[in-house]
Amino acid sequence: MSKVKLKAKGIFFDLDGTIVDSREAYVEAARTAFQAMGKEPPEAEVALEIPRRLEQNQPINDIVKGDVHKFLNVYLRTYYAISAEKTKLIPNIATTLETLSKKAKLALITMRSVPKDAITAELEHFGIAKHFTHIVTALDTHKPKPSPEALIKTVKALDVQMCDCIIVGDSINDIKAGKTAGAKTIAVLTGLFTRQELANEKPDLILENATKLPNHIT
Repeated sequence: MSKVKLKAKGIFFDLDGTIVDSREAYVEAARTAFQAMGKEPPEAEVALEIPRRLEQNQPINDIVKGDVHKFLNVYLRTYYAISAEKTKLIPNIATTLETLSKKAKLALITMRSVPKDAITAELEHFGIAKHFTHIVTALDTHKPKPSPEALIKTVKALDVQMCDCIIVGDSINDIKAGKTAGAKTIAVLTGLFTRQELANEKPDLILENATKLPNHIT
């Protein structure tokens, strides 16, 4: 798999777990939400199971054991509020994005339910906003990934063909969305899903992290 070369006119990146390491923010958001409910925060490993479940639209009742709606209100509000402060760029990703932006049009597709301006501000905070020509958030779509809706909108915005595009992400839903849309798919191991979980979705390529991308894009 390491010798795979892919042509691309458009490269769509997920944000959390792909461009930024969000683990600390996830754990902090869980801690705040549990405390708001008068409960003892769980260990980090359990806290990180929450975004994994939410990503796959799976229940978290066995973890929260209380008013899940109230928990999620605090959890998501806290996460969005601290994301720029508590997330950090994947090492060397800024240089990677600069290199790739000379080869293809780059877009960011995140399922965070926040205005596009908030994402742009976070990218500017990290000094990487200039590399992206288009941004899509959950507020811009009717259906989240694994629906291909966000990818279809991005293709239209970039004026490229889906078959000439690659989606890069750390989650099962990133790969499912890409395959449904007809894009090439690259999974990275910097998020919350294991190599085997990602391999089960049969992406075109699995990389240790997104900084390895330039070696595989022609």
